[in-house]
Amino acid sequence: MIQFKALSLSYKTAPVEIREQIALSEQETKLLFQQIKDFTSITEALILSTCNRTEIYYSSPKDLSEELIKLIGIRKGTINTTEKYSNYFKNITDTNQAIEHLFRVSMGLESQVVGDIQISNQVKNAYQWSADLEMAGPFLHHLMHAIFFTNKRVTQETPFRDGAASVSYATVELIDELTAIFREPRILILGLGEMGADVCRNLQGSDFSNVFIANRTHSKATALANECGFTAVSFENMWEEIQKSDVIVSSVSMPTPLITEEKMKEVEVLSFKYFIDMAVPRNIDPNIEKNNGVVLFDIDKIQNKTNEALQKRIDSIPQVEAIIEEAIIKLQEWGKEMEVSPTIQKLKGALETIRQEEMNRYMKQLSEEEIKAVEMVTQTMMQKIIKLPVLQLKAACKRGEAETLIDVLNDIFNLEKQEELQK
Repeated sequence: MIQFKALSLSYKTAPVEIREQIALSEQETKLLFQQIKDFTSITEALILSTCNRTEIYYSSPKDLSEELIKLIGIRKGTINTTEKYSNYFKNITDTNQAIEHLFRVSMGLESQVVGDIQISNQVKNAYQWSADLEMAGPFLHHLMHAIFFTNKRVTQETPFRDGAASVSYATVELIDELTAIFREPRILILGLGEMGADVCRNLQGSDFSNVFIANRTHSKATALANECGFTAVSFENMWEEIQKSDVIVSSVSMPTPLITEEKMKEVEVLSFKYFIDMAVPRNIDPNIEKNNGVVLFDIDKIQNKTNEALQKRIDSIPQVEAIIEEAIIKLQEWGKEMEVSPTIQKLKGALETIRQEEMNRYMKQLSEEEIKAVEMVTQTMMQKIIKLPVLQLKAACKRGEAETLIDVLNDIFNLEKQEELQK
């Protein structure tokens, strides 16, 4: 019987200062996998670590949550991990609840931004690492492929993935729309508050290569630029960078406008220059639009776009949950069939033993052609004989009555004894 569990620390259970202490890099995740292999009895596991959650899913008859929290602590170099962090973890020991939780996380139902599309790729990466390190067995393989298929259905059959439901996503979509006429648009990010940093990370992996980051603390700009594959520039040279850029995204924390009407008069605009103001208080004086070719989008315009998309996603949640429910029912049916698989194999083995014994009694009296004919006939008979019990077993699984039929088949064919004889 499959016993699947989940250990989850997320934005729902822990503040950011705790989440950042527990967050695992790719290298740390792979080392944790090795520790799990070396120090626990777990043979199937999935480790998912993002800015909003660190979770371990695993197959085990035992609750190993304390051991896993300790291993995370060892990996992070933190002592007394259990006492310090255990209250922040949600421990899910019921198999169906753990499966449902992973489905909901993978679809983006549990994300801070409902329908977050990033989580799908993060789950795929987590699964790839699990498979690469031989920590994905038959159940996890089947579960993950069911999740990927469900994700595809959600995308195709519902509006749950439509539109950008966060300010940073909406900003990236807006940049994409604005720069459609540019061959190689130059994008400047001013300020690395939470939203500015999110825009950078959402631009990562896009078709935009000319992205430049300026921050009052240059080391922070350099670190994020290295992470995303962009270029850090000096904040002191801001106006030179604005002159060279097609899109300027500003989220600098300051009480008065950073970009003023007067200063913008000194900037030469040859075609269009787009400004996106994500700051509150605003970074950009609205009067800059008096300059020809200058277009400004403020936080309210972006927020209206996200609110519409978010409402569509919220409205479609019942559809998503119905699709997940269908997938889980199919997974449960597969799980039940897996439980009777050993009995089916024993039955096949018992019948094959009988066939071989009878064949051996008459083989010496038959020609080569006759042996081939008898082999074919007896194998066909075997397949037909076993077909009905197998179908009955699978049907009994769906009714929850498989155990009774398994006992009957064991008694009739003495399957336990047959298995011992074959060893």
